Amino acid sequence: MTGAPPPAGNGPRAAVDRAGDPTTGRLAQRQAELVAALVAGGPPPAGFAPGPLAATRAALLRKRAGEVARHWPLLAAGLGAGWPSTFADWAANRPTVGSLRDGWDLARALRERGALPPAGAEELVAREVVLRYDGRSTPRPRRLPAVARAGGAVAAQIAGRVRLLRPAPRPPAALPAGGDGVPDAAGSAAWISD
Repeated sequence: MTGAPPPAGNGPRAAVDRAGDPTTGRLAQRQAELVAALVAGGPPPAGFAPGPLAATRAALLRKRAGEVARHWPLLAAGLGAGWPSTFADWAANRPTVGSLRDGWDLARALRERGALPPAGAEELVAREVVLRYDGRSTPRPRRLPAVARAGGAVAAQIAGRVRLLRPAPRPPAALPAGGDGVPDAAGSAAWISD
């Protein structure tokens, strides 16, 4: 220890001294406005250039879409190249509630519009038979057997195990060039090459 007094403005005593400072309240309010503009579709706060603010907002939406895709890979894959724009359109004015819940809410919204892809439907029913989610609170594990249906897929959960009883209908796979025109019963025509 050097014996020198701590620098002014640091430590718990300084925090108490700043608590009554009116600039602290204004700073907190401006920070809240900035966060709302970036992640919840709020209006741009005064003093911020709209271009960089829009670029930052778009980058945060892409990051959020990637996080949701990690929790909902079949939903993201089912939407293919349309995933980023579909998610960005849906999430533009919604603050995040976590990647799992954001994906769940998006899947339910797509189901209501009839735009849920088959792989996403299977993923949604598998989640809904394992967890109970009301759209407001954190998902909780189900204790009793459950059956769920979405987009043509039906799943059942008994004793913690999920069984997909009826998979969602999938579009037929395109036959590779030079094929004999006979569909492959195993569905392997898309991944087997000569």
